[in-house]
Amino acid sequence: MTDYLDTHKQRFLDELLELLRIPSVSADSAFKDDVRRAAEYVKEKLLAAGLDKAELYETEGHPVVYGEKIVDPAKPTVLVYGHYDVQPADPYELWQTPPFEPTIRNERIYARGACDDKGQFYMHVKAIEAMIATDGLPCNVKVMIEGEEEVGSDHLGTFVAEHRDMLKADVILISDTSIISNDTPSLETGLRGLSYVEVEVTGPNRDLHSGVYGGGVANPVNVLCEMIASLKDENGQIMIPGFYDKVTDLSDAERAELAKAPFDLEEYKRDLGIAEVAGEAGYSTNERTSIRPTLDVNGIWGGYTGQGAKTVLPSKAHAKISMRLVPNQNPDEITEMFARHFTAIAPPTVSVKVTPHHGGLPYVTPTDSVEFEAASRAFEQAWGKKPIPTRGGGSIPIVALFERELGIKSILMGFGLDSDALHSPNESYGLFNFYKGIETIPYFYKNYATLKQ
Repeated sequence: MTDYLDTHKQRFLDELLELLRIPSVSADSAFKDDVRRAAEYVKEKLLAAGLDKAELYETEGHPVVYGEKIVDPAKPTVLVYGHYDVQPADPYELWQTPPFEPTIRNERIYARGACDDKGQFYMHVKAIEAMIATDGLPCNVKVMIEGEEEVGSDHLGTFVAEHRDMLKADVILISDTSIISNDTPSLETGLRGLSYVEVEVTGPNRDLHSGVYGGGVANPVNVLCEMIASLKDENGQIMIPGFYDKVTDLSDAERAELAKAPFDLEEYKRDLGIAEVAGEAGYSTNERTSIRPTLDVNGIWGGYTGQGAKTVLPSKAHAKISMRLVPNQNPDEITEMFARHFTAIAPPTVSVKVTPHHGGLPYVTPTDSVEFEAASRAFEQAWGKKPIPTRGGGSIPIVALFERELGIKSILMGFGLDSDALHSPNESYGLFNFYKGIETIPYFYKNYATLKQ
């Protein structure tokens, strides 16, 4: 297989670059045709890889691409999940090179979706191709690549529920997470959940002249800032009543195990260009970004923000707020708590509207399963060292739904780096990571087929 990978590595890269040129931004209807074009491209490449079938399944949103190859019903079945949609590339002016004109610099691919998740799911397509073309598939494989992950996978739940028999498998394999470093492989054993809301604060019934009305009428932007500031105390604790009620603290032993992951605080700060870190008191940076819940403003706007000056007292102010959740926290409950609290703290000078957006449950995968062992061995075979179990700070809301609807666990076998600038300008993915993923994935199949006997 090594010879096959070496012979075709440039073609693998060229195909990924072609996929990255398609601006499949699911959040913006202006890109609807491009999203479908990306789905069609994925379908074609699944068939070219040697799957017996690949089709587009329509949803009320963007289509799901599904393909499969059943080599022997008696063998275990792996269901690969990924997403072909990407985040908006705004602000475009902060990109060193255009986000949908992939560029290779310093052995890295720069493009929107390079790591999240086109580069990562496409490793599976090429790994499957390599297995079929050389030693053959040791397991059955099913592939499901969706187009709405970046907007909450709103229609994937319905698709999964309606196609349980088609999606029946023994394990779900996902590459949409990261490793500690290229020298230190790791396997994520959990993900945080998510509650995402938008708030609107309204004062007067129209924008007002700030000279005529300033000082006599509440400014919604000022009020919104004050309300948001009150959501945390000086120790970084979230002040929403009931927010921590279901949070289970990790034991000292569990925290000590997580602390074994290599982490250079000074390098972390240098990479981000910050003088100091911040967060909940009593926890390390790694703990704050993985095992503790958070509340962050993702965007805030109101009033005049154009060129020059416009002395206006705005009628409305808005913000988008995300809360990352840990095991036992329910996103619906947290969203309700937030809405109730945010409405209660509003002064009588304004009115408040809270609009829930997407969310998802936290997820934890067991480390004592044959699936996890197969993945751990795969990393050890490819890297020459055992991967370190870690907890991820991000969210893949659909993972908990997979377990609920299909009754199977997911293995989070990611190959990205935290420094890949996911969701940010100049997102990138290392050529090392892309090729190393294609090398590692077949080991999982071989190990899993053996361990499941």
